[in-house]
Amino acid sequence: MDGLSRQSIESCLNGNLDVACLPCEKTSLQNGPWTRDMTKRAELEWSPERLRPPVFSVIIVNFNGGDYVQEALSSLGAQSFRDFEVILIDNASEDGSVENLKTDGLPSFTLLEETKNHGYARATNLAATQARAEWIVCLNPDARADSRWLEEIARGQTRHPGTKMFASAQFDLSDPGLLDGAGDAYLVFGMPWRGGFGRPSSELPPEGSCFSPCGAGAAFHRETFLTHGGMDESFFCFCEDVDVGFRLRLSGHGCIFLPRAVIHHVGGGLTGRMSDFAIYHGTRNRMWTYVKNMPAPLFAITLPGHSVLSIYLLLRAAMTGRGSPTWRGLRDGVKGAIRIRRMGRSGRKDVASLWALARAMAWNPFRMSRREAHVRLLRRIEPVP
Repeated sequence: MDGLSRQSIESCLNGNLDVACLPCEKTSLQNGPWTRDMTKRAELEWSPERLRPPVFSVIIVNFNGGDYVQEALSSLGAQSFRDFEVILIDNASEDGSVENLKTDGLPSFTLLEETKNHGYARATNLAATQARAEWIVCLNPDARADSRWLEEIARGQTRHPGTKMFASAQFDLSDPGLLDGAGDAYLVFGMPWRGGFGRPSSELPPEGSCFSPCGAGAAFHRETFLTHGGMDESFFCFCEDVDVGFRLRLSGHGCIFLPRAVIHHVGGGLTGRMSDFAIYHGTRNRMWTYVKNMPAPLFAITLPGHSVLSIYLLLRAAMTGRGSPTWRGLRDGVKGAIRIRRMGRSGRKDVASLWALARAMAWNPFRMSRREAHVRLLRRIEPVP
């Protein structure tokens, strides 16, 4: 609203041209007399309903997303829950993916065109600061939302009013018989994974608590998200969702997995699932997430295990032709470890409950190696209608 108050807008509509208001035909006398039709259009545009913030701000971060972008927007246009806005932030794409988009089916749409590629983390933060809703919901451009996706998130918020982050159920877009994820899981030795990735869809867990939401379909309470610093922009992309979820966990916030809030996700549709870019950033940021957030007592206990697993993953990568990006990721992760550890000091110092944090993590490395979902049933949960 550019700092304009509702009173100023209503005053403008009532004929007072001495107040500051948005540029419109009423303030441009050279356009001719103010007509009844113009008043009707202005009242419609600036009605109290339009001035009220939506429930959700859906954020899509795009970089050369091709046809995926329109498909994601079209899925949002078919939502049964209509009280939302869409903010598409484009990181200087060169493929024309944000040109001639069809957005007629969306309640509200904003395109933020950037002049450089900020990465997923900074772009999400920029969009979050522009969002008007109480909740921000992230949707990857290579994902499609079921028509009841936002409705089911809203229902979940009603069942869990104190929760500040929610995870969606993700299915493989090309093969609905496979899971793409059931929230993010975290091994206590500092290894995150997308719970259930590649597992049969029959293994979709019921509603419960997971470590953190996957950024492809994550919902965050906007004020809580921003108060905790948003996504770490030094990560650029990959593991930034686990990192912000970890920080919220440190302050005592949990995450609820909602199996009926469904999206269908390509996974690596933009960056390549096993590209050198993805392997490098995933390896480096995995280490940074661990070093930055793990409280000292758990850090001391788990560091030997983290080191052994990192060496094992490096050797396995070398045997599969992926040794170079994995080595570079580990090297740069170690180089930045001291700086990153200092960055996370305040969050680790104020950890709400070390026991609750440890309990939210997985302790069995074989669960990670099988990519099983790690969702804990809640002790008290109201039945899903």
